[in-house]
Amino acid sequence: MTVRLAHVNQVRADSNRVFELRVYHAVPGKVPALVSRFRDTASKLLAKHDLKAVGYWVPEDAPASDNTFIYILAHPSREEAKKNWDALRADPAFQEMAKSEQAEKLLEKVDSTYMQPPDFSPMK
Repeated sequence: MTVRLAHVNQVRADSNRVFELRVYHAVPGKVPALVSRFRDTASKLLAKHDLKAVGYWVPEDAPASDNTFIYILAHPSREEAKKNWDALRADPAFQEMAKSEQAEKLLEKVDSTYMQPPDFSPMK
């Protein structure tokens, strides 16, 4: 009986889980620099602030392969996502990295989309 109740509580705890699709539109030709930035610095800062990356991708085909970097984050809820993003933005290491990105002119824009899996999705 206790095991069954623990499972029910876990399902309820996960019911607000959301995923965030982030598409970075890089200055053409700057995707390798952006990938390096994520490999060396950004991914560690995301993890430090409980922003859990599901994966990172670079499109294979042109023209997107020249200027697009994609990743997905998993959040326990929208509220937790906001709290964790606010903490990241307040981190001096992140602020330094953001200034460097602006100086190097890596990005044109960032699109962020929060997504909720439907009941039949294998990833919840």
